[in-house]
Amino acid sequence: MTRVFNFSAGPAALPEPVLRQAADEMLDWHGSGMSVMEMSHRGKEFIAIAEHAEAALRRLLAVPASHKVLFMQGGAIAENAIVPMNLLRGKAGIDFIDTGEWSRKSIKEAKKYARVNVAASAADSGYTTIPPRASWKLDPEAAYVHICSNETIGGVQYHFTPEVGTVPLVADMSSDILSRPVDLAKYGLVYAGAQKNIGPAGLTIVIVREDLLGQPHPALPSAFDYKTVADNDSMYNTPPTYAIYIAGLVFDWLERQGGLAAMEKLNRDKAALLYDYLETTHFYKAPVARDCRSWMNVPFKLADEALDAAFLKGAEAAGMVQLKGHRSVGGMRASIYNAMPAEGVRALVAYMKDFEARNG
Repeated sequence: MTRVFNFSAGPAALPEPVLRQAADEMLDWHGSGMSVMEMSHRGKEFIAIAEHAEAALRRLLAVPASHKVLFMQGGAIAENAIVPMNLLRGKAGIDFIDTGEWSRKSIKEAKKYARVNVAASAADSGYTTIPPRASWKLDPEAAYVHICSNETIGGVQYHFTPEVGTVPLVADMSSDILSRPVDLAKYGLVYAGAQKNIGPAGLTIVIVREDLLGQPHPALPSAFDYKTVADNDSMYNTPPTYAIYIAGLVFDWLERQGGLAAMEKLNRDKAALLYDYLETTHFYKAPVARDCRSWMNVPFKLADEALDAAFLKGAEAAGMVQLKGHRSVGGMRASIYNAMPAEGVRALVAYMKDFEARNG
């Protein structure tokens, strides 16, 4: 069996040991005589799986006792509506920091439920930077301040936690959660689609401060009411059971690697391999400002875009796939989440050097 280096932005590569364990347990989970996919979500077997996954996630992220962990569905796209319908709590407005495509999607959806204040925007830079914190024009009466901690498409990432006073800070962490330690006590809520650093598509993680629960929008469906979900241990309706199981295996794998401090070093080093090379060449261009370059998603362009198709074809022949950039920005994008080994990044850099030597 030959596995490729998969640079997909999501659904993304999973750790091979996780896939092998899931394969071994596919027909019979721990002597139960059935697959996890066949279990009742209210049976003792799956309850044990879900409790294990939550406990492991709490350890990895050092989730404060003040915060609830929810296993939900719908992805970050659904949370763009679910968050304001839960967190407005009688307030009229929300502050947003606009740093790219996913911020814009969040803003567009929130406008259906609240007055939106774009407190700062990176549009003038072509979304290649993060507006300096001093430039943000925040509303002290806002229900919350929303950021996207890592813009998957544009490759812009916060390397700091912004101070926003007493207003709750909310973050879409879909593409960098679990890539490094984060002080969740500074956040009112974080949410993340699973299909990048957690597991397969279908699961959404929400970590929310308990005092923010309650007082939802009257039109909010019960299945998306955070308090209802929390009060029912994420079992108000049938959760994405197999995705939760795989997530738990990923959490176990992360702990075996040394936890998030170890992953931070690995991810920093992987990103440096690629960015350091991009700084040495004019054949490729890295558009994002150095102080906010993503460790997870590295966009780059060939100086001669006529070579794009040949670059992608050659990369695939060399066992590297899903390097094409998002259609909205073009070029290339290497997504190097936790499961991408350093060997994959080294192989990509070697291929880029060779391609430049042959075509430069």
